[in-house]
Amino acid sequence: GYAALPTAVNITWSSINFKTILQWQPKPAGYFYTVEIHGQTSDIKKKCIRTTETECDVTDALKDVKETYVAHVLSVMPAGMDNFEEPPYALSEKFTPYSQTVIGKPEIKNYTQKGSELNVVIKDPLTPYTFPNGSFQSIRDIFQHDLEYKLYYWKDQSSGKKDATTKSHTFEVSVESTKNYCFYVQGFIPSRREDRNGQTSVMHCTTAERGIFDEYGAEVFIIIAVIAIAVITLAIVLPVILCKRKKVRAAREKQPLNGV
Repeated sequence: GYAALPTAVNITWSSINFKTILQWQPKPAGYFYTVEIHGQTSDIKKKCIRTTETECDVTDALKDVKETYVAHVLSVMPAGMDNFEEPPYALSEKFTPYSQTVIGKPEIKNYTQKGSELNVVIKDPLTPYTFPNGSFQSIRDIFQHDLEYKLYYWKDQSSGKKDATTKSHTFEVSVESTKNYCFYVQGFIPSRREDRNGQTSVMHCTTAERGIFDEYGAEVFIIIAVIAIAVITLAIVLPVILCKRKKVRAAREKQPLNGV
């Protein structure tokens, strides 16, 4: 009977951008699991009925993201063997999606470095929840002004890191126009007590247009300048010297020959 069935252990919630998976142990042998989601004010929702898996996608049972839920993982007999007893179950920890789901990796939509300004545009991660028209809600649609982004940026091949914060989708930060910069973005919820920081985006690096002075340094620039001055000086002095030589030669040719 039910009394002999083992109950689930190590029940955990795993949630990123409001997609939430409930996981537990052990693998069942000769029995099944059924998950019940209990909200403080909502009706009980059954998920993954008589499953042999040890995880269950409970996302659509947590649509009220500010509600606090508890999962009951029931150990149940195969169909046709019910004896109307209350099946044994194990309780999960409480879970509130709004304050506990992890903010996933933001997407860098585009970025530019023009002169001394670095511009970065972010795309909000999407959630599994939809609007009435069927389009997916982003985390911005749910968190509203509670969501902020932080940009971490630094000169390429440098360890000195700076950061900037925005409540919008864009960053505009001042940088050195002749240097390349690398950066990544991270979402965070300042109002949370725990799990404030989300996952970090893929790192990107800019490629600023660099002149010969920036590329090779002041020494090469000085050498080029010296060579240029020498060429210009030679171009001015050489004709003068040739002209003087020509005049001297002409004067010699006009002198009468001795003894004539």
